[in-house]
Amino acid sequence: MSLIYGFMVPHPPIAVSEIGGGEELKISSTLNAFDEVAGKIAELKPDTIILTSPHQILYSDYFHISPGERAEGSFADFRHPEVRIEVSYDTEIAEAIASRSERLGIPAGFEGERKKTLDHGTMVPLYFINKRYTGYKLVRIGLSGLTLETHYNFGRLIRSVCDNSDKRVIFVASGDLSHCQKEDGPYGFRTEGPLYDERLMDVMGRGAFNELLSFDEDILYKSQECGHRSFVIMAGAFDADKIEPKILSHEATFGVGYGIGMFEPMDKEDEDCGMPKEQGGNDVKTVKDKDPYVELAKRTVREFVLNGHLSEDECPIPEELKNRRAGAFVSIHECGMLRGCIGTIMPTCGNLYEEIRQNAVSACSRDPRFKPVEKDELDALTISVDVLGDIEEIGSKDELDAARYGVIVESGYKRGLLLPDLEGVDTVDEQIMIAKRKAGISAGEEVRLSRFEVIRHE
Repeated sequence: MSLIYGFMVPHPPIAVSEIGGGEELKISSTLNAFDEVAGKIAELKPDTIILTSPHQILYSDYFHISPGERAEGSFADFRHPEVRIEVSYDTEIAEAIASRSERLGIPAGFEGERKKTLDHGTMVPLYFINKRYTGYKLVRIGLSGLTLETHYNFGRLIRSVCDNSDKRVIFVASGDLSHCQKEDGPYGFRTEGPLYDERLMDVMGRGAFNELLSFDEDILYKSQECGHRSFVIMAGAFDADKIEPKILSHEATFGVGYGIGMFEPMDKEDEDCGMPKEQGGNDVKTVKDKDPYVELAKRTVREFVLNGHLSEDECPIPEELKNRRAGAFVSIHECGMLRGCIGTIMPTCGNLYEEIRQNAVSACSRDPRFKPVEKDELDALTISVDVLGDIEEIGSKDELDAARYGVIVESGYKRGLLLPDLEGVDTVDEQIMIAKRKAGISAGEEVRLSRFEVIRHE
């Protein structure tokens, strides 16, 4: 199974009738929407709810996943200790998320628990859900101060774990919107408050989840929102899906924005949920759609990871792979992040077929930056093959173009290479600097430069 539904919900304690004491009726649209969400969840009967909360334990550089088998909490901080919530945790999915995060270098896990009790960002949504449905286990995850892109990729990682599970899973992204929408509200008024809410609800109403990454951090800070990163993790979890959104309510009665929406994944836009974001510019020639180079690399990686060795390939070898020699790089991504990349500048095998096979094995098992790929990762991998053209020595960096040409830097016996059109490498100076670093060449050291073009198969 996989993620079958997503929900965006706020967490105002005043919505809890025991706390509101009648004041909650002023946000009747929110209450009705909460009830609709709970009814939908009861209809879906999920085995597991993954819930992200900004009031969970929060670190600037780490996603905290609640450890243990169970937890409880009450609304004692809101003068109602008799209103209690108890949950059982889904330790299997939580441990899988932590394990995969470690492999991919995302800082997430069970460390640093300061408080075991449930936070109100978790309890308020569960208060309403539990009225209709209790047959679930919970995975509770906090946010971090890391970039929006990191939160998005963390969501993609969560999705890959769900894709390898046989459980029905839903995602509940808990978070209020702007806290500064009225002069008489608890945080006063700022113009950025209603502007943030309007834009956020427009994005969510269109299911345009990728646009959540384009919100400026200054606007997020000035609007005093608390849920944006929660929504971004959910967005990443549905990265490969076409979303059918349904916005149920949006209110700011008390000066804080409360938005509720339901998001149903429809047909996938791409069969591979691990597809990385588009890279760089458009100067590198790319070949897609069941490309034989990529199919060979995928086949090789799968066989080696499953069996620990390669046997004779029974698939027919295209003439272009059998009769050509060239250097080639095999790159593996998982959840939008690099998982391994190994290649050869010049051909080392009798033909391109063997060159790709050799480098595919190395990329999945011998890249010193990563642990070897494991079996449960295979379905989440995206693989590309870069075939190098002729290498041409050049006189200066003015003859380079980071989007079109790869670069080779050489100083004595030291040599470093960087492929073209890589995400986050926008200038020639950045390209040369990274290539020098890979070769162990100091930043100010003079180097000989060469360039090459590639055909990217993905």
